Amino acid sequence: MLDISRLTLRFGGITALTDVGFQVAPGELVGLIGPNGAGKTSLFNCLTRRYTPEDGTITFRGADLLTARPHTLAELGIGRTFQNLGLFPRMSVRDNVLVGAHHRGRTGFGAAGLHLPRVRSEERTLRAEADALLARLDLADVADRPASGLPFGTLKRIELARALAVRPRLLLLDEPVNGLSHGEVGEFAALVRALRAELDLTVIVVEHHMGFVMGLCDRVVCLDFGRVIAAGTPQQVREHPEVIAAYLGTAA
Repeated sequence: MLDISRLTLRFGGITALTDVGFQVAPGELVGLIGPNGAGKTSLFNCLTRRYTPEDGTITFRGADLLTARPHTLAELGIGRTFQNLGLFPRMSVRDNVLVGAHHRGRTGFGAAGLHLPRVRSEERTLRAEADALLARLDLADVADRPASGLPFGTLKRIELARALAVRPRLLLLDEPVNGLSHGEVGEFAALVRALRAELDLTVIVVEHHMGFVMGLCDRVVCLDFGRVIAAGTPQQVREHPEVIAAYLGTAA
C-alpha cells in the first residue's frame, strides 16, 4: 500500500531524514519508534505533504504521493492525528468530527448559502455518520459539548474520531497515547486493534510508549538521527543492538 524509498529531508544545514525507506502492506499495523529528534514526525509530515523532501519517492496505492496537493490527501484515503492536539476548542465535539468528513461534501457555496434541500440531506447524512463514530468511541455523551475543558483521554479519542471521519485506508497516529494513564493506554490499544479489523485499516503509529508499540504492532521501524537503524518484528527490533544503544546509550 505504501512504499517509501530513499527519502531525504533537510532544513537548511540540518538533515532530518536520510535515505529513509520501508514498505507497508495493506492491513498492516506498523510502529515507528526512535529517540526525540529521530525524524518520526518529520516523516509523517512528508507523508501528509506538510513538508517536501529534497529526494526520494513516496508511492501510495500506486500513486506518486509527492505530486499530490495537501488538501487532496483525505480524498486519497489518508487520515492523521497529531502529536499536539489539533482540535477546535470552541466547536462542539460533533463539529470537530465533521471537519474530517468535509472533503465528502459535494454541495457548492451557492447551494450551501441558500440551504437548499440537497444541502440539508447531505448534512443529515454526514451528521449521522459522525454520530455513529462518536457512539463507537464512547463519545456520544459529549457530542454537543465544546472540545475545550474535556479530559485529555477524551480529547485523544475525539481526534481519532475526526481522522476516522475521513474514511481512511491509511491511518497515521502521531503519539496517540502520550499523556494517557496506564489503563487508558491499554484501552486505546484495544480500540485500535478493533478498529483495524472493523474498518479494514492500515495503520502507522509513532509512539514513545514501548509497551504500547511492542504489544500492538505487527512490525516496527526504528529511526535514529534520521536514518532507519532497524526494522522487523517487535521482538527483533527490541533486541537489536543499535536500537538498545539509541535508547540507552553505550559505554564510553
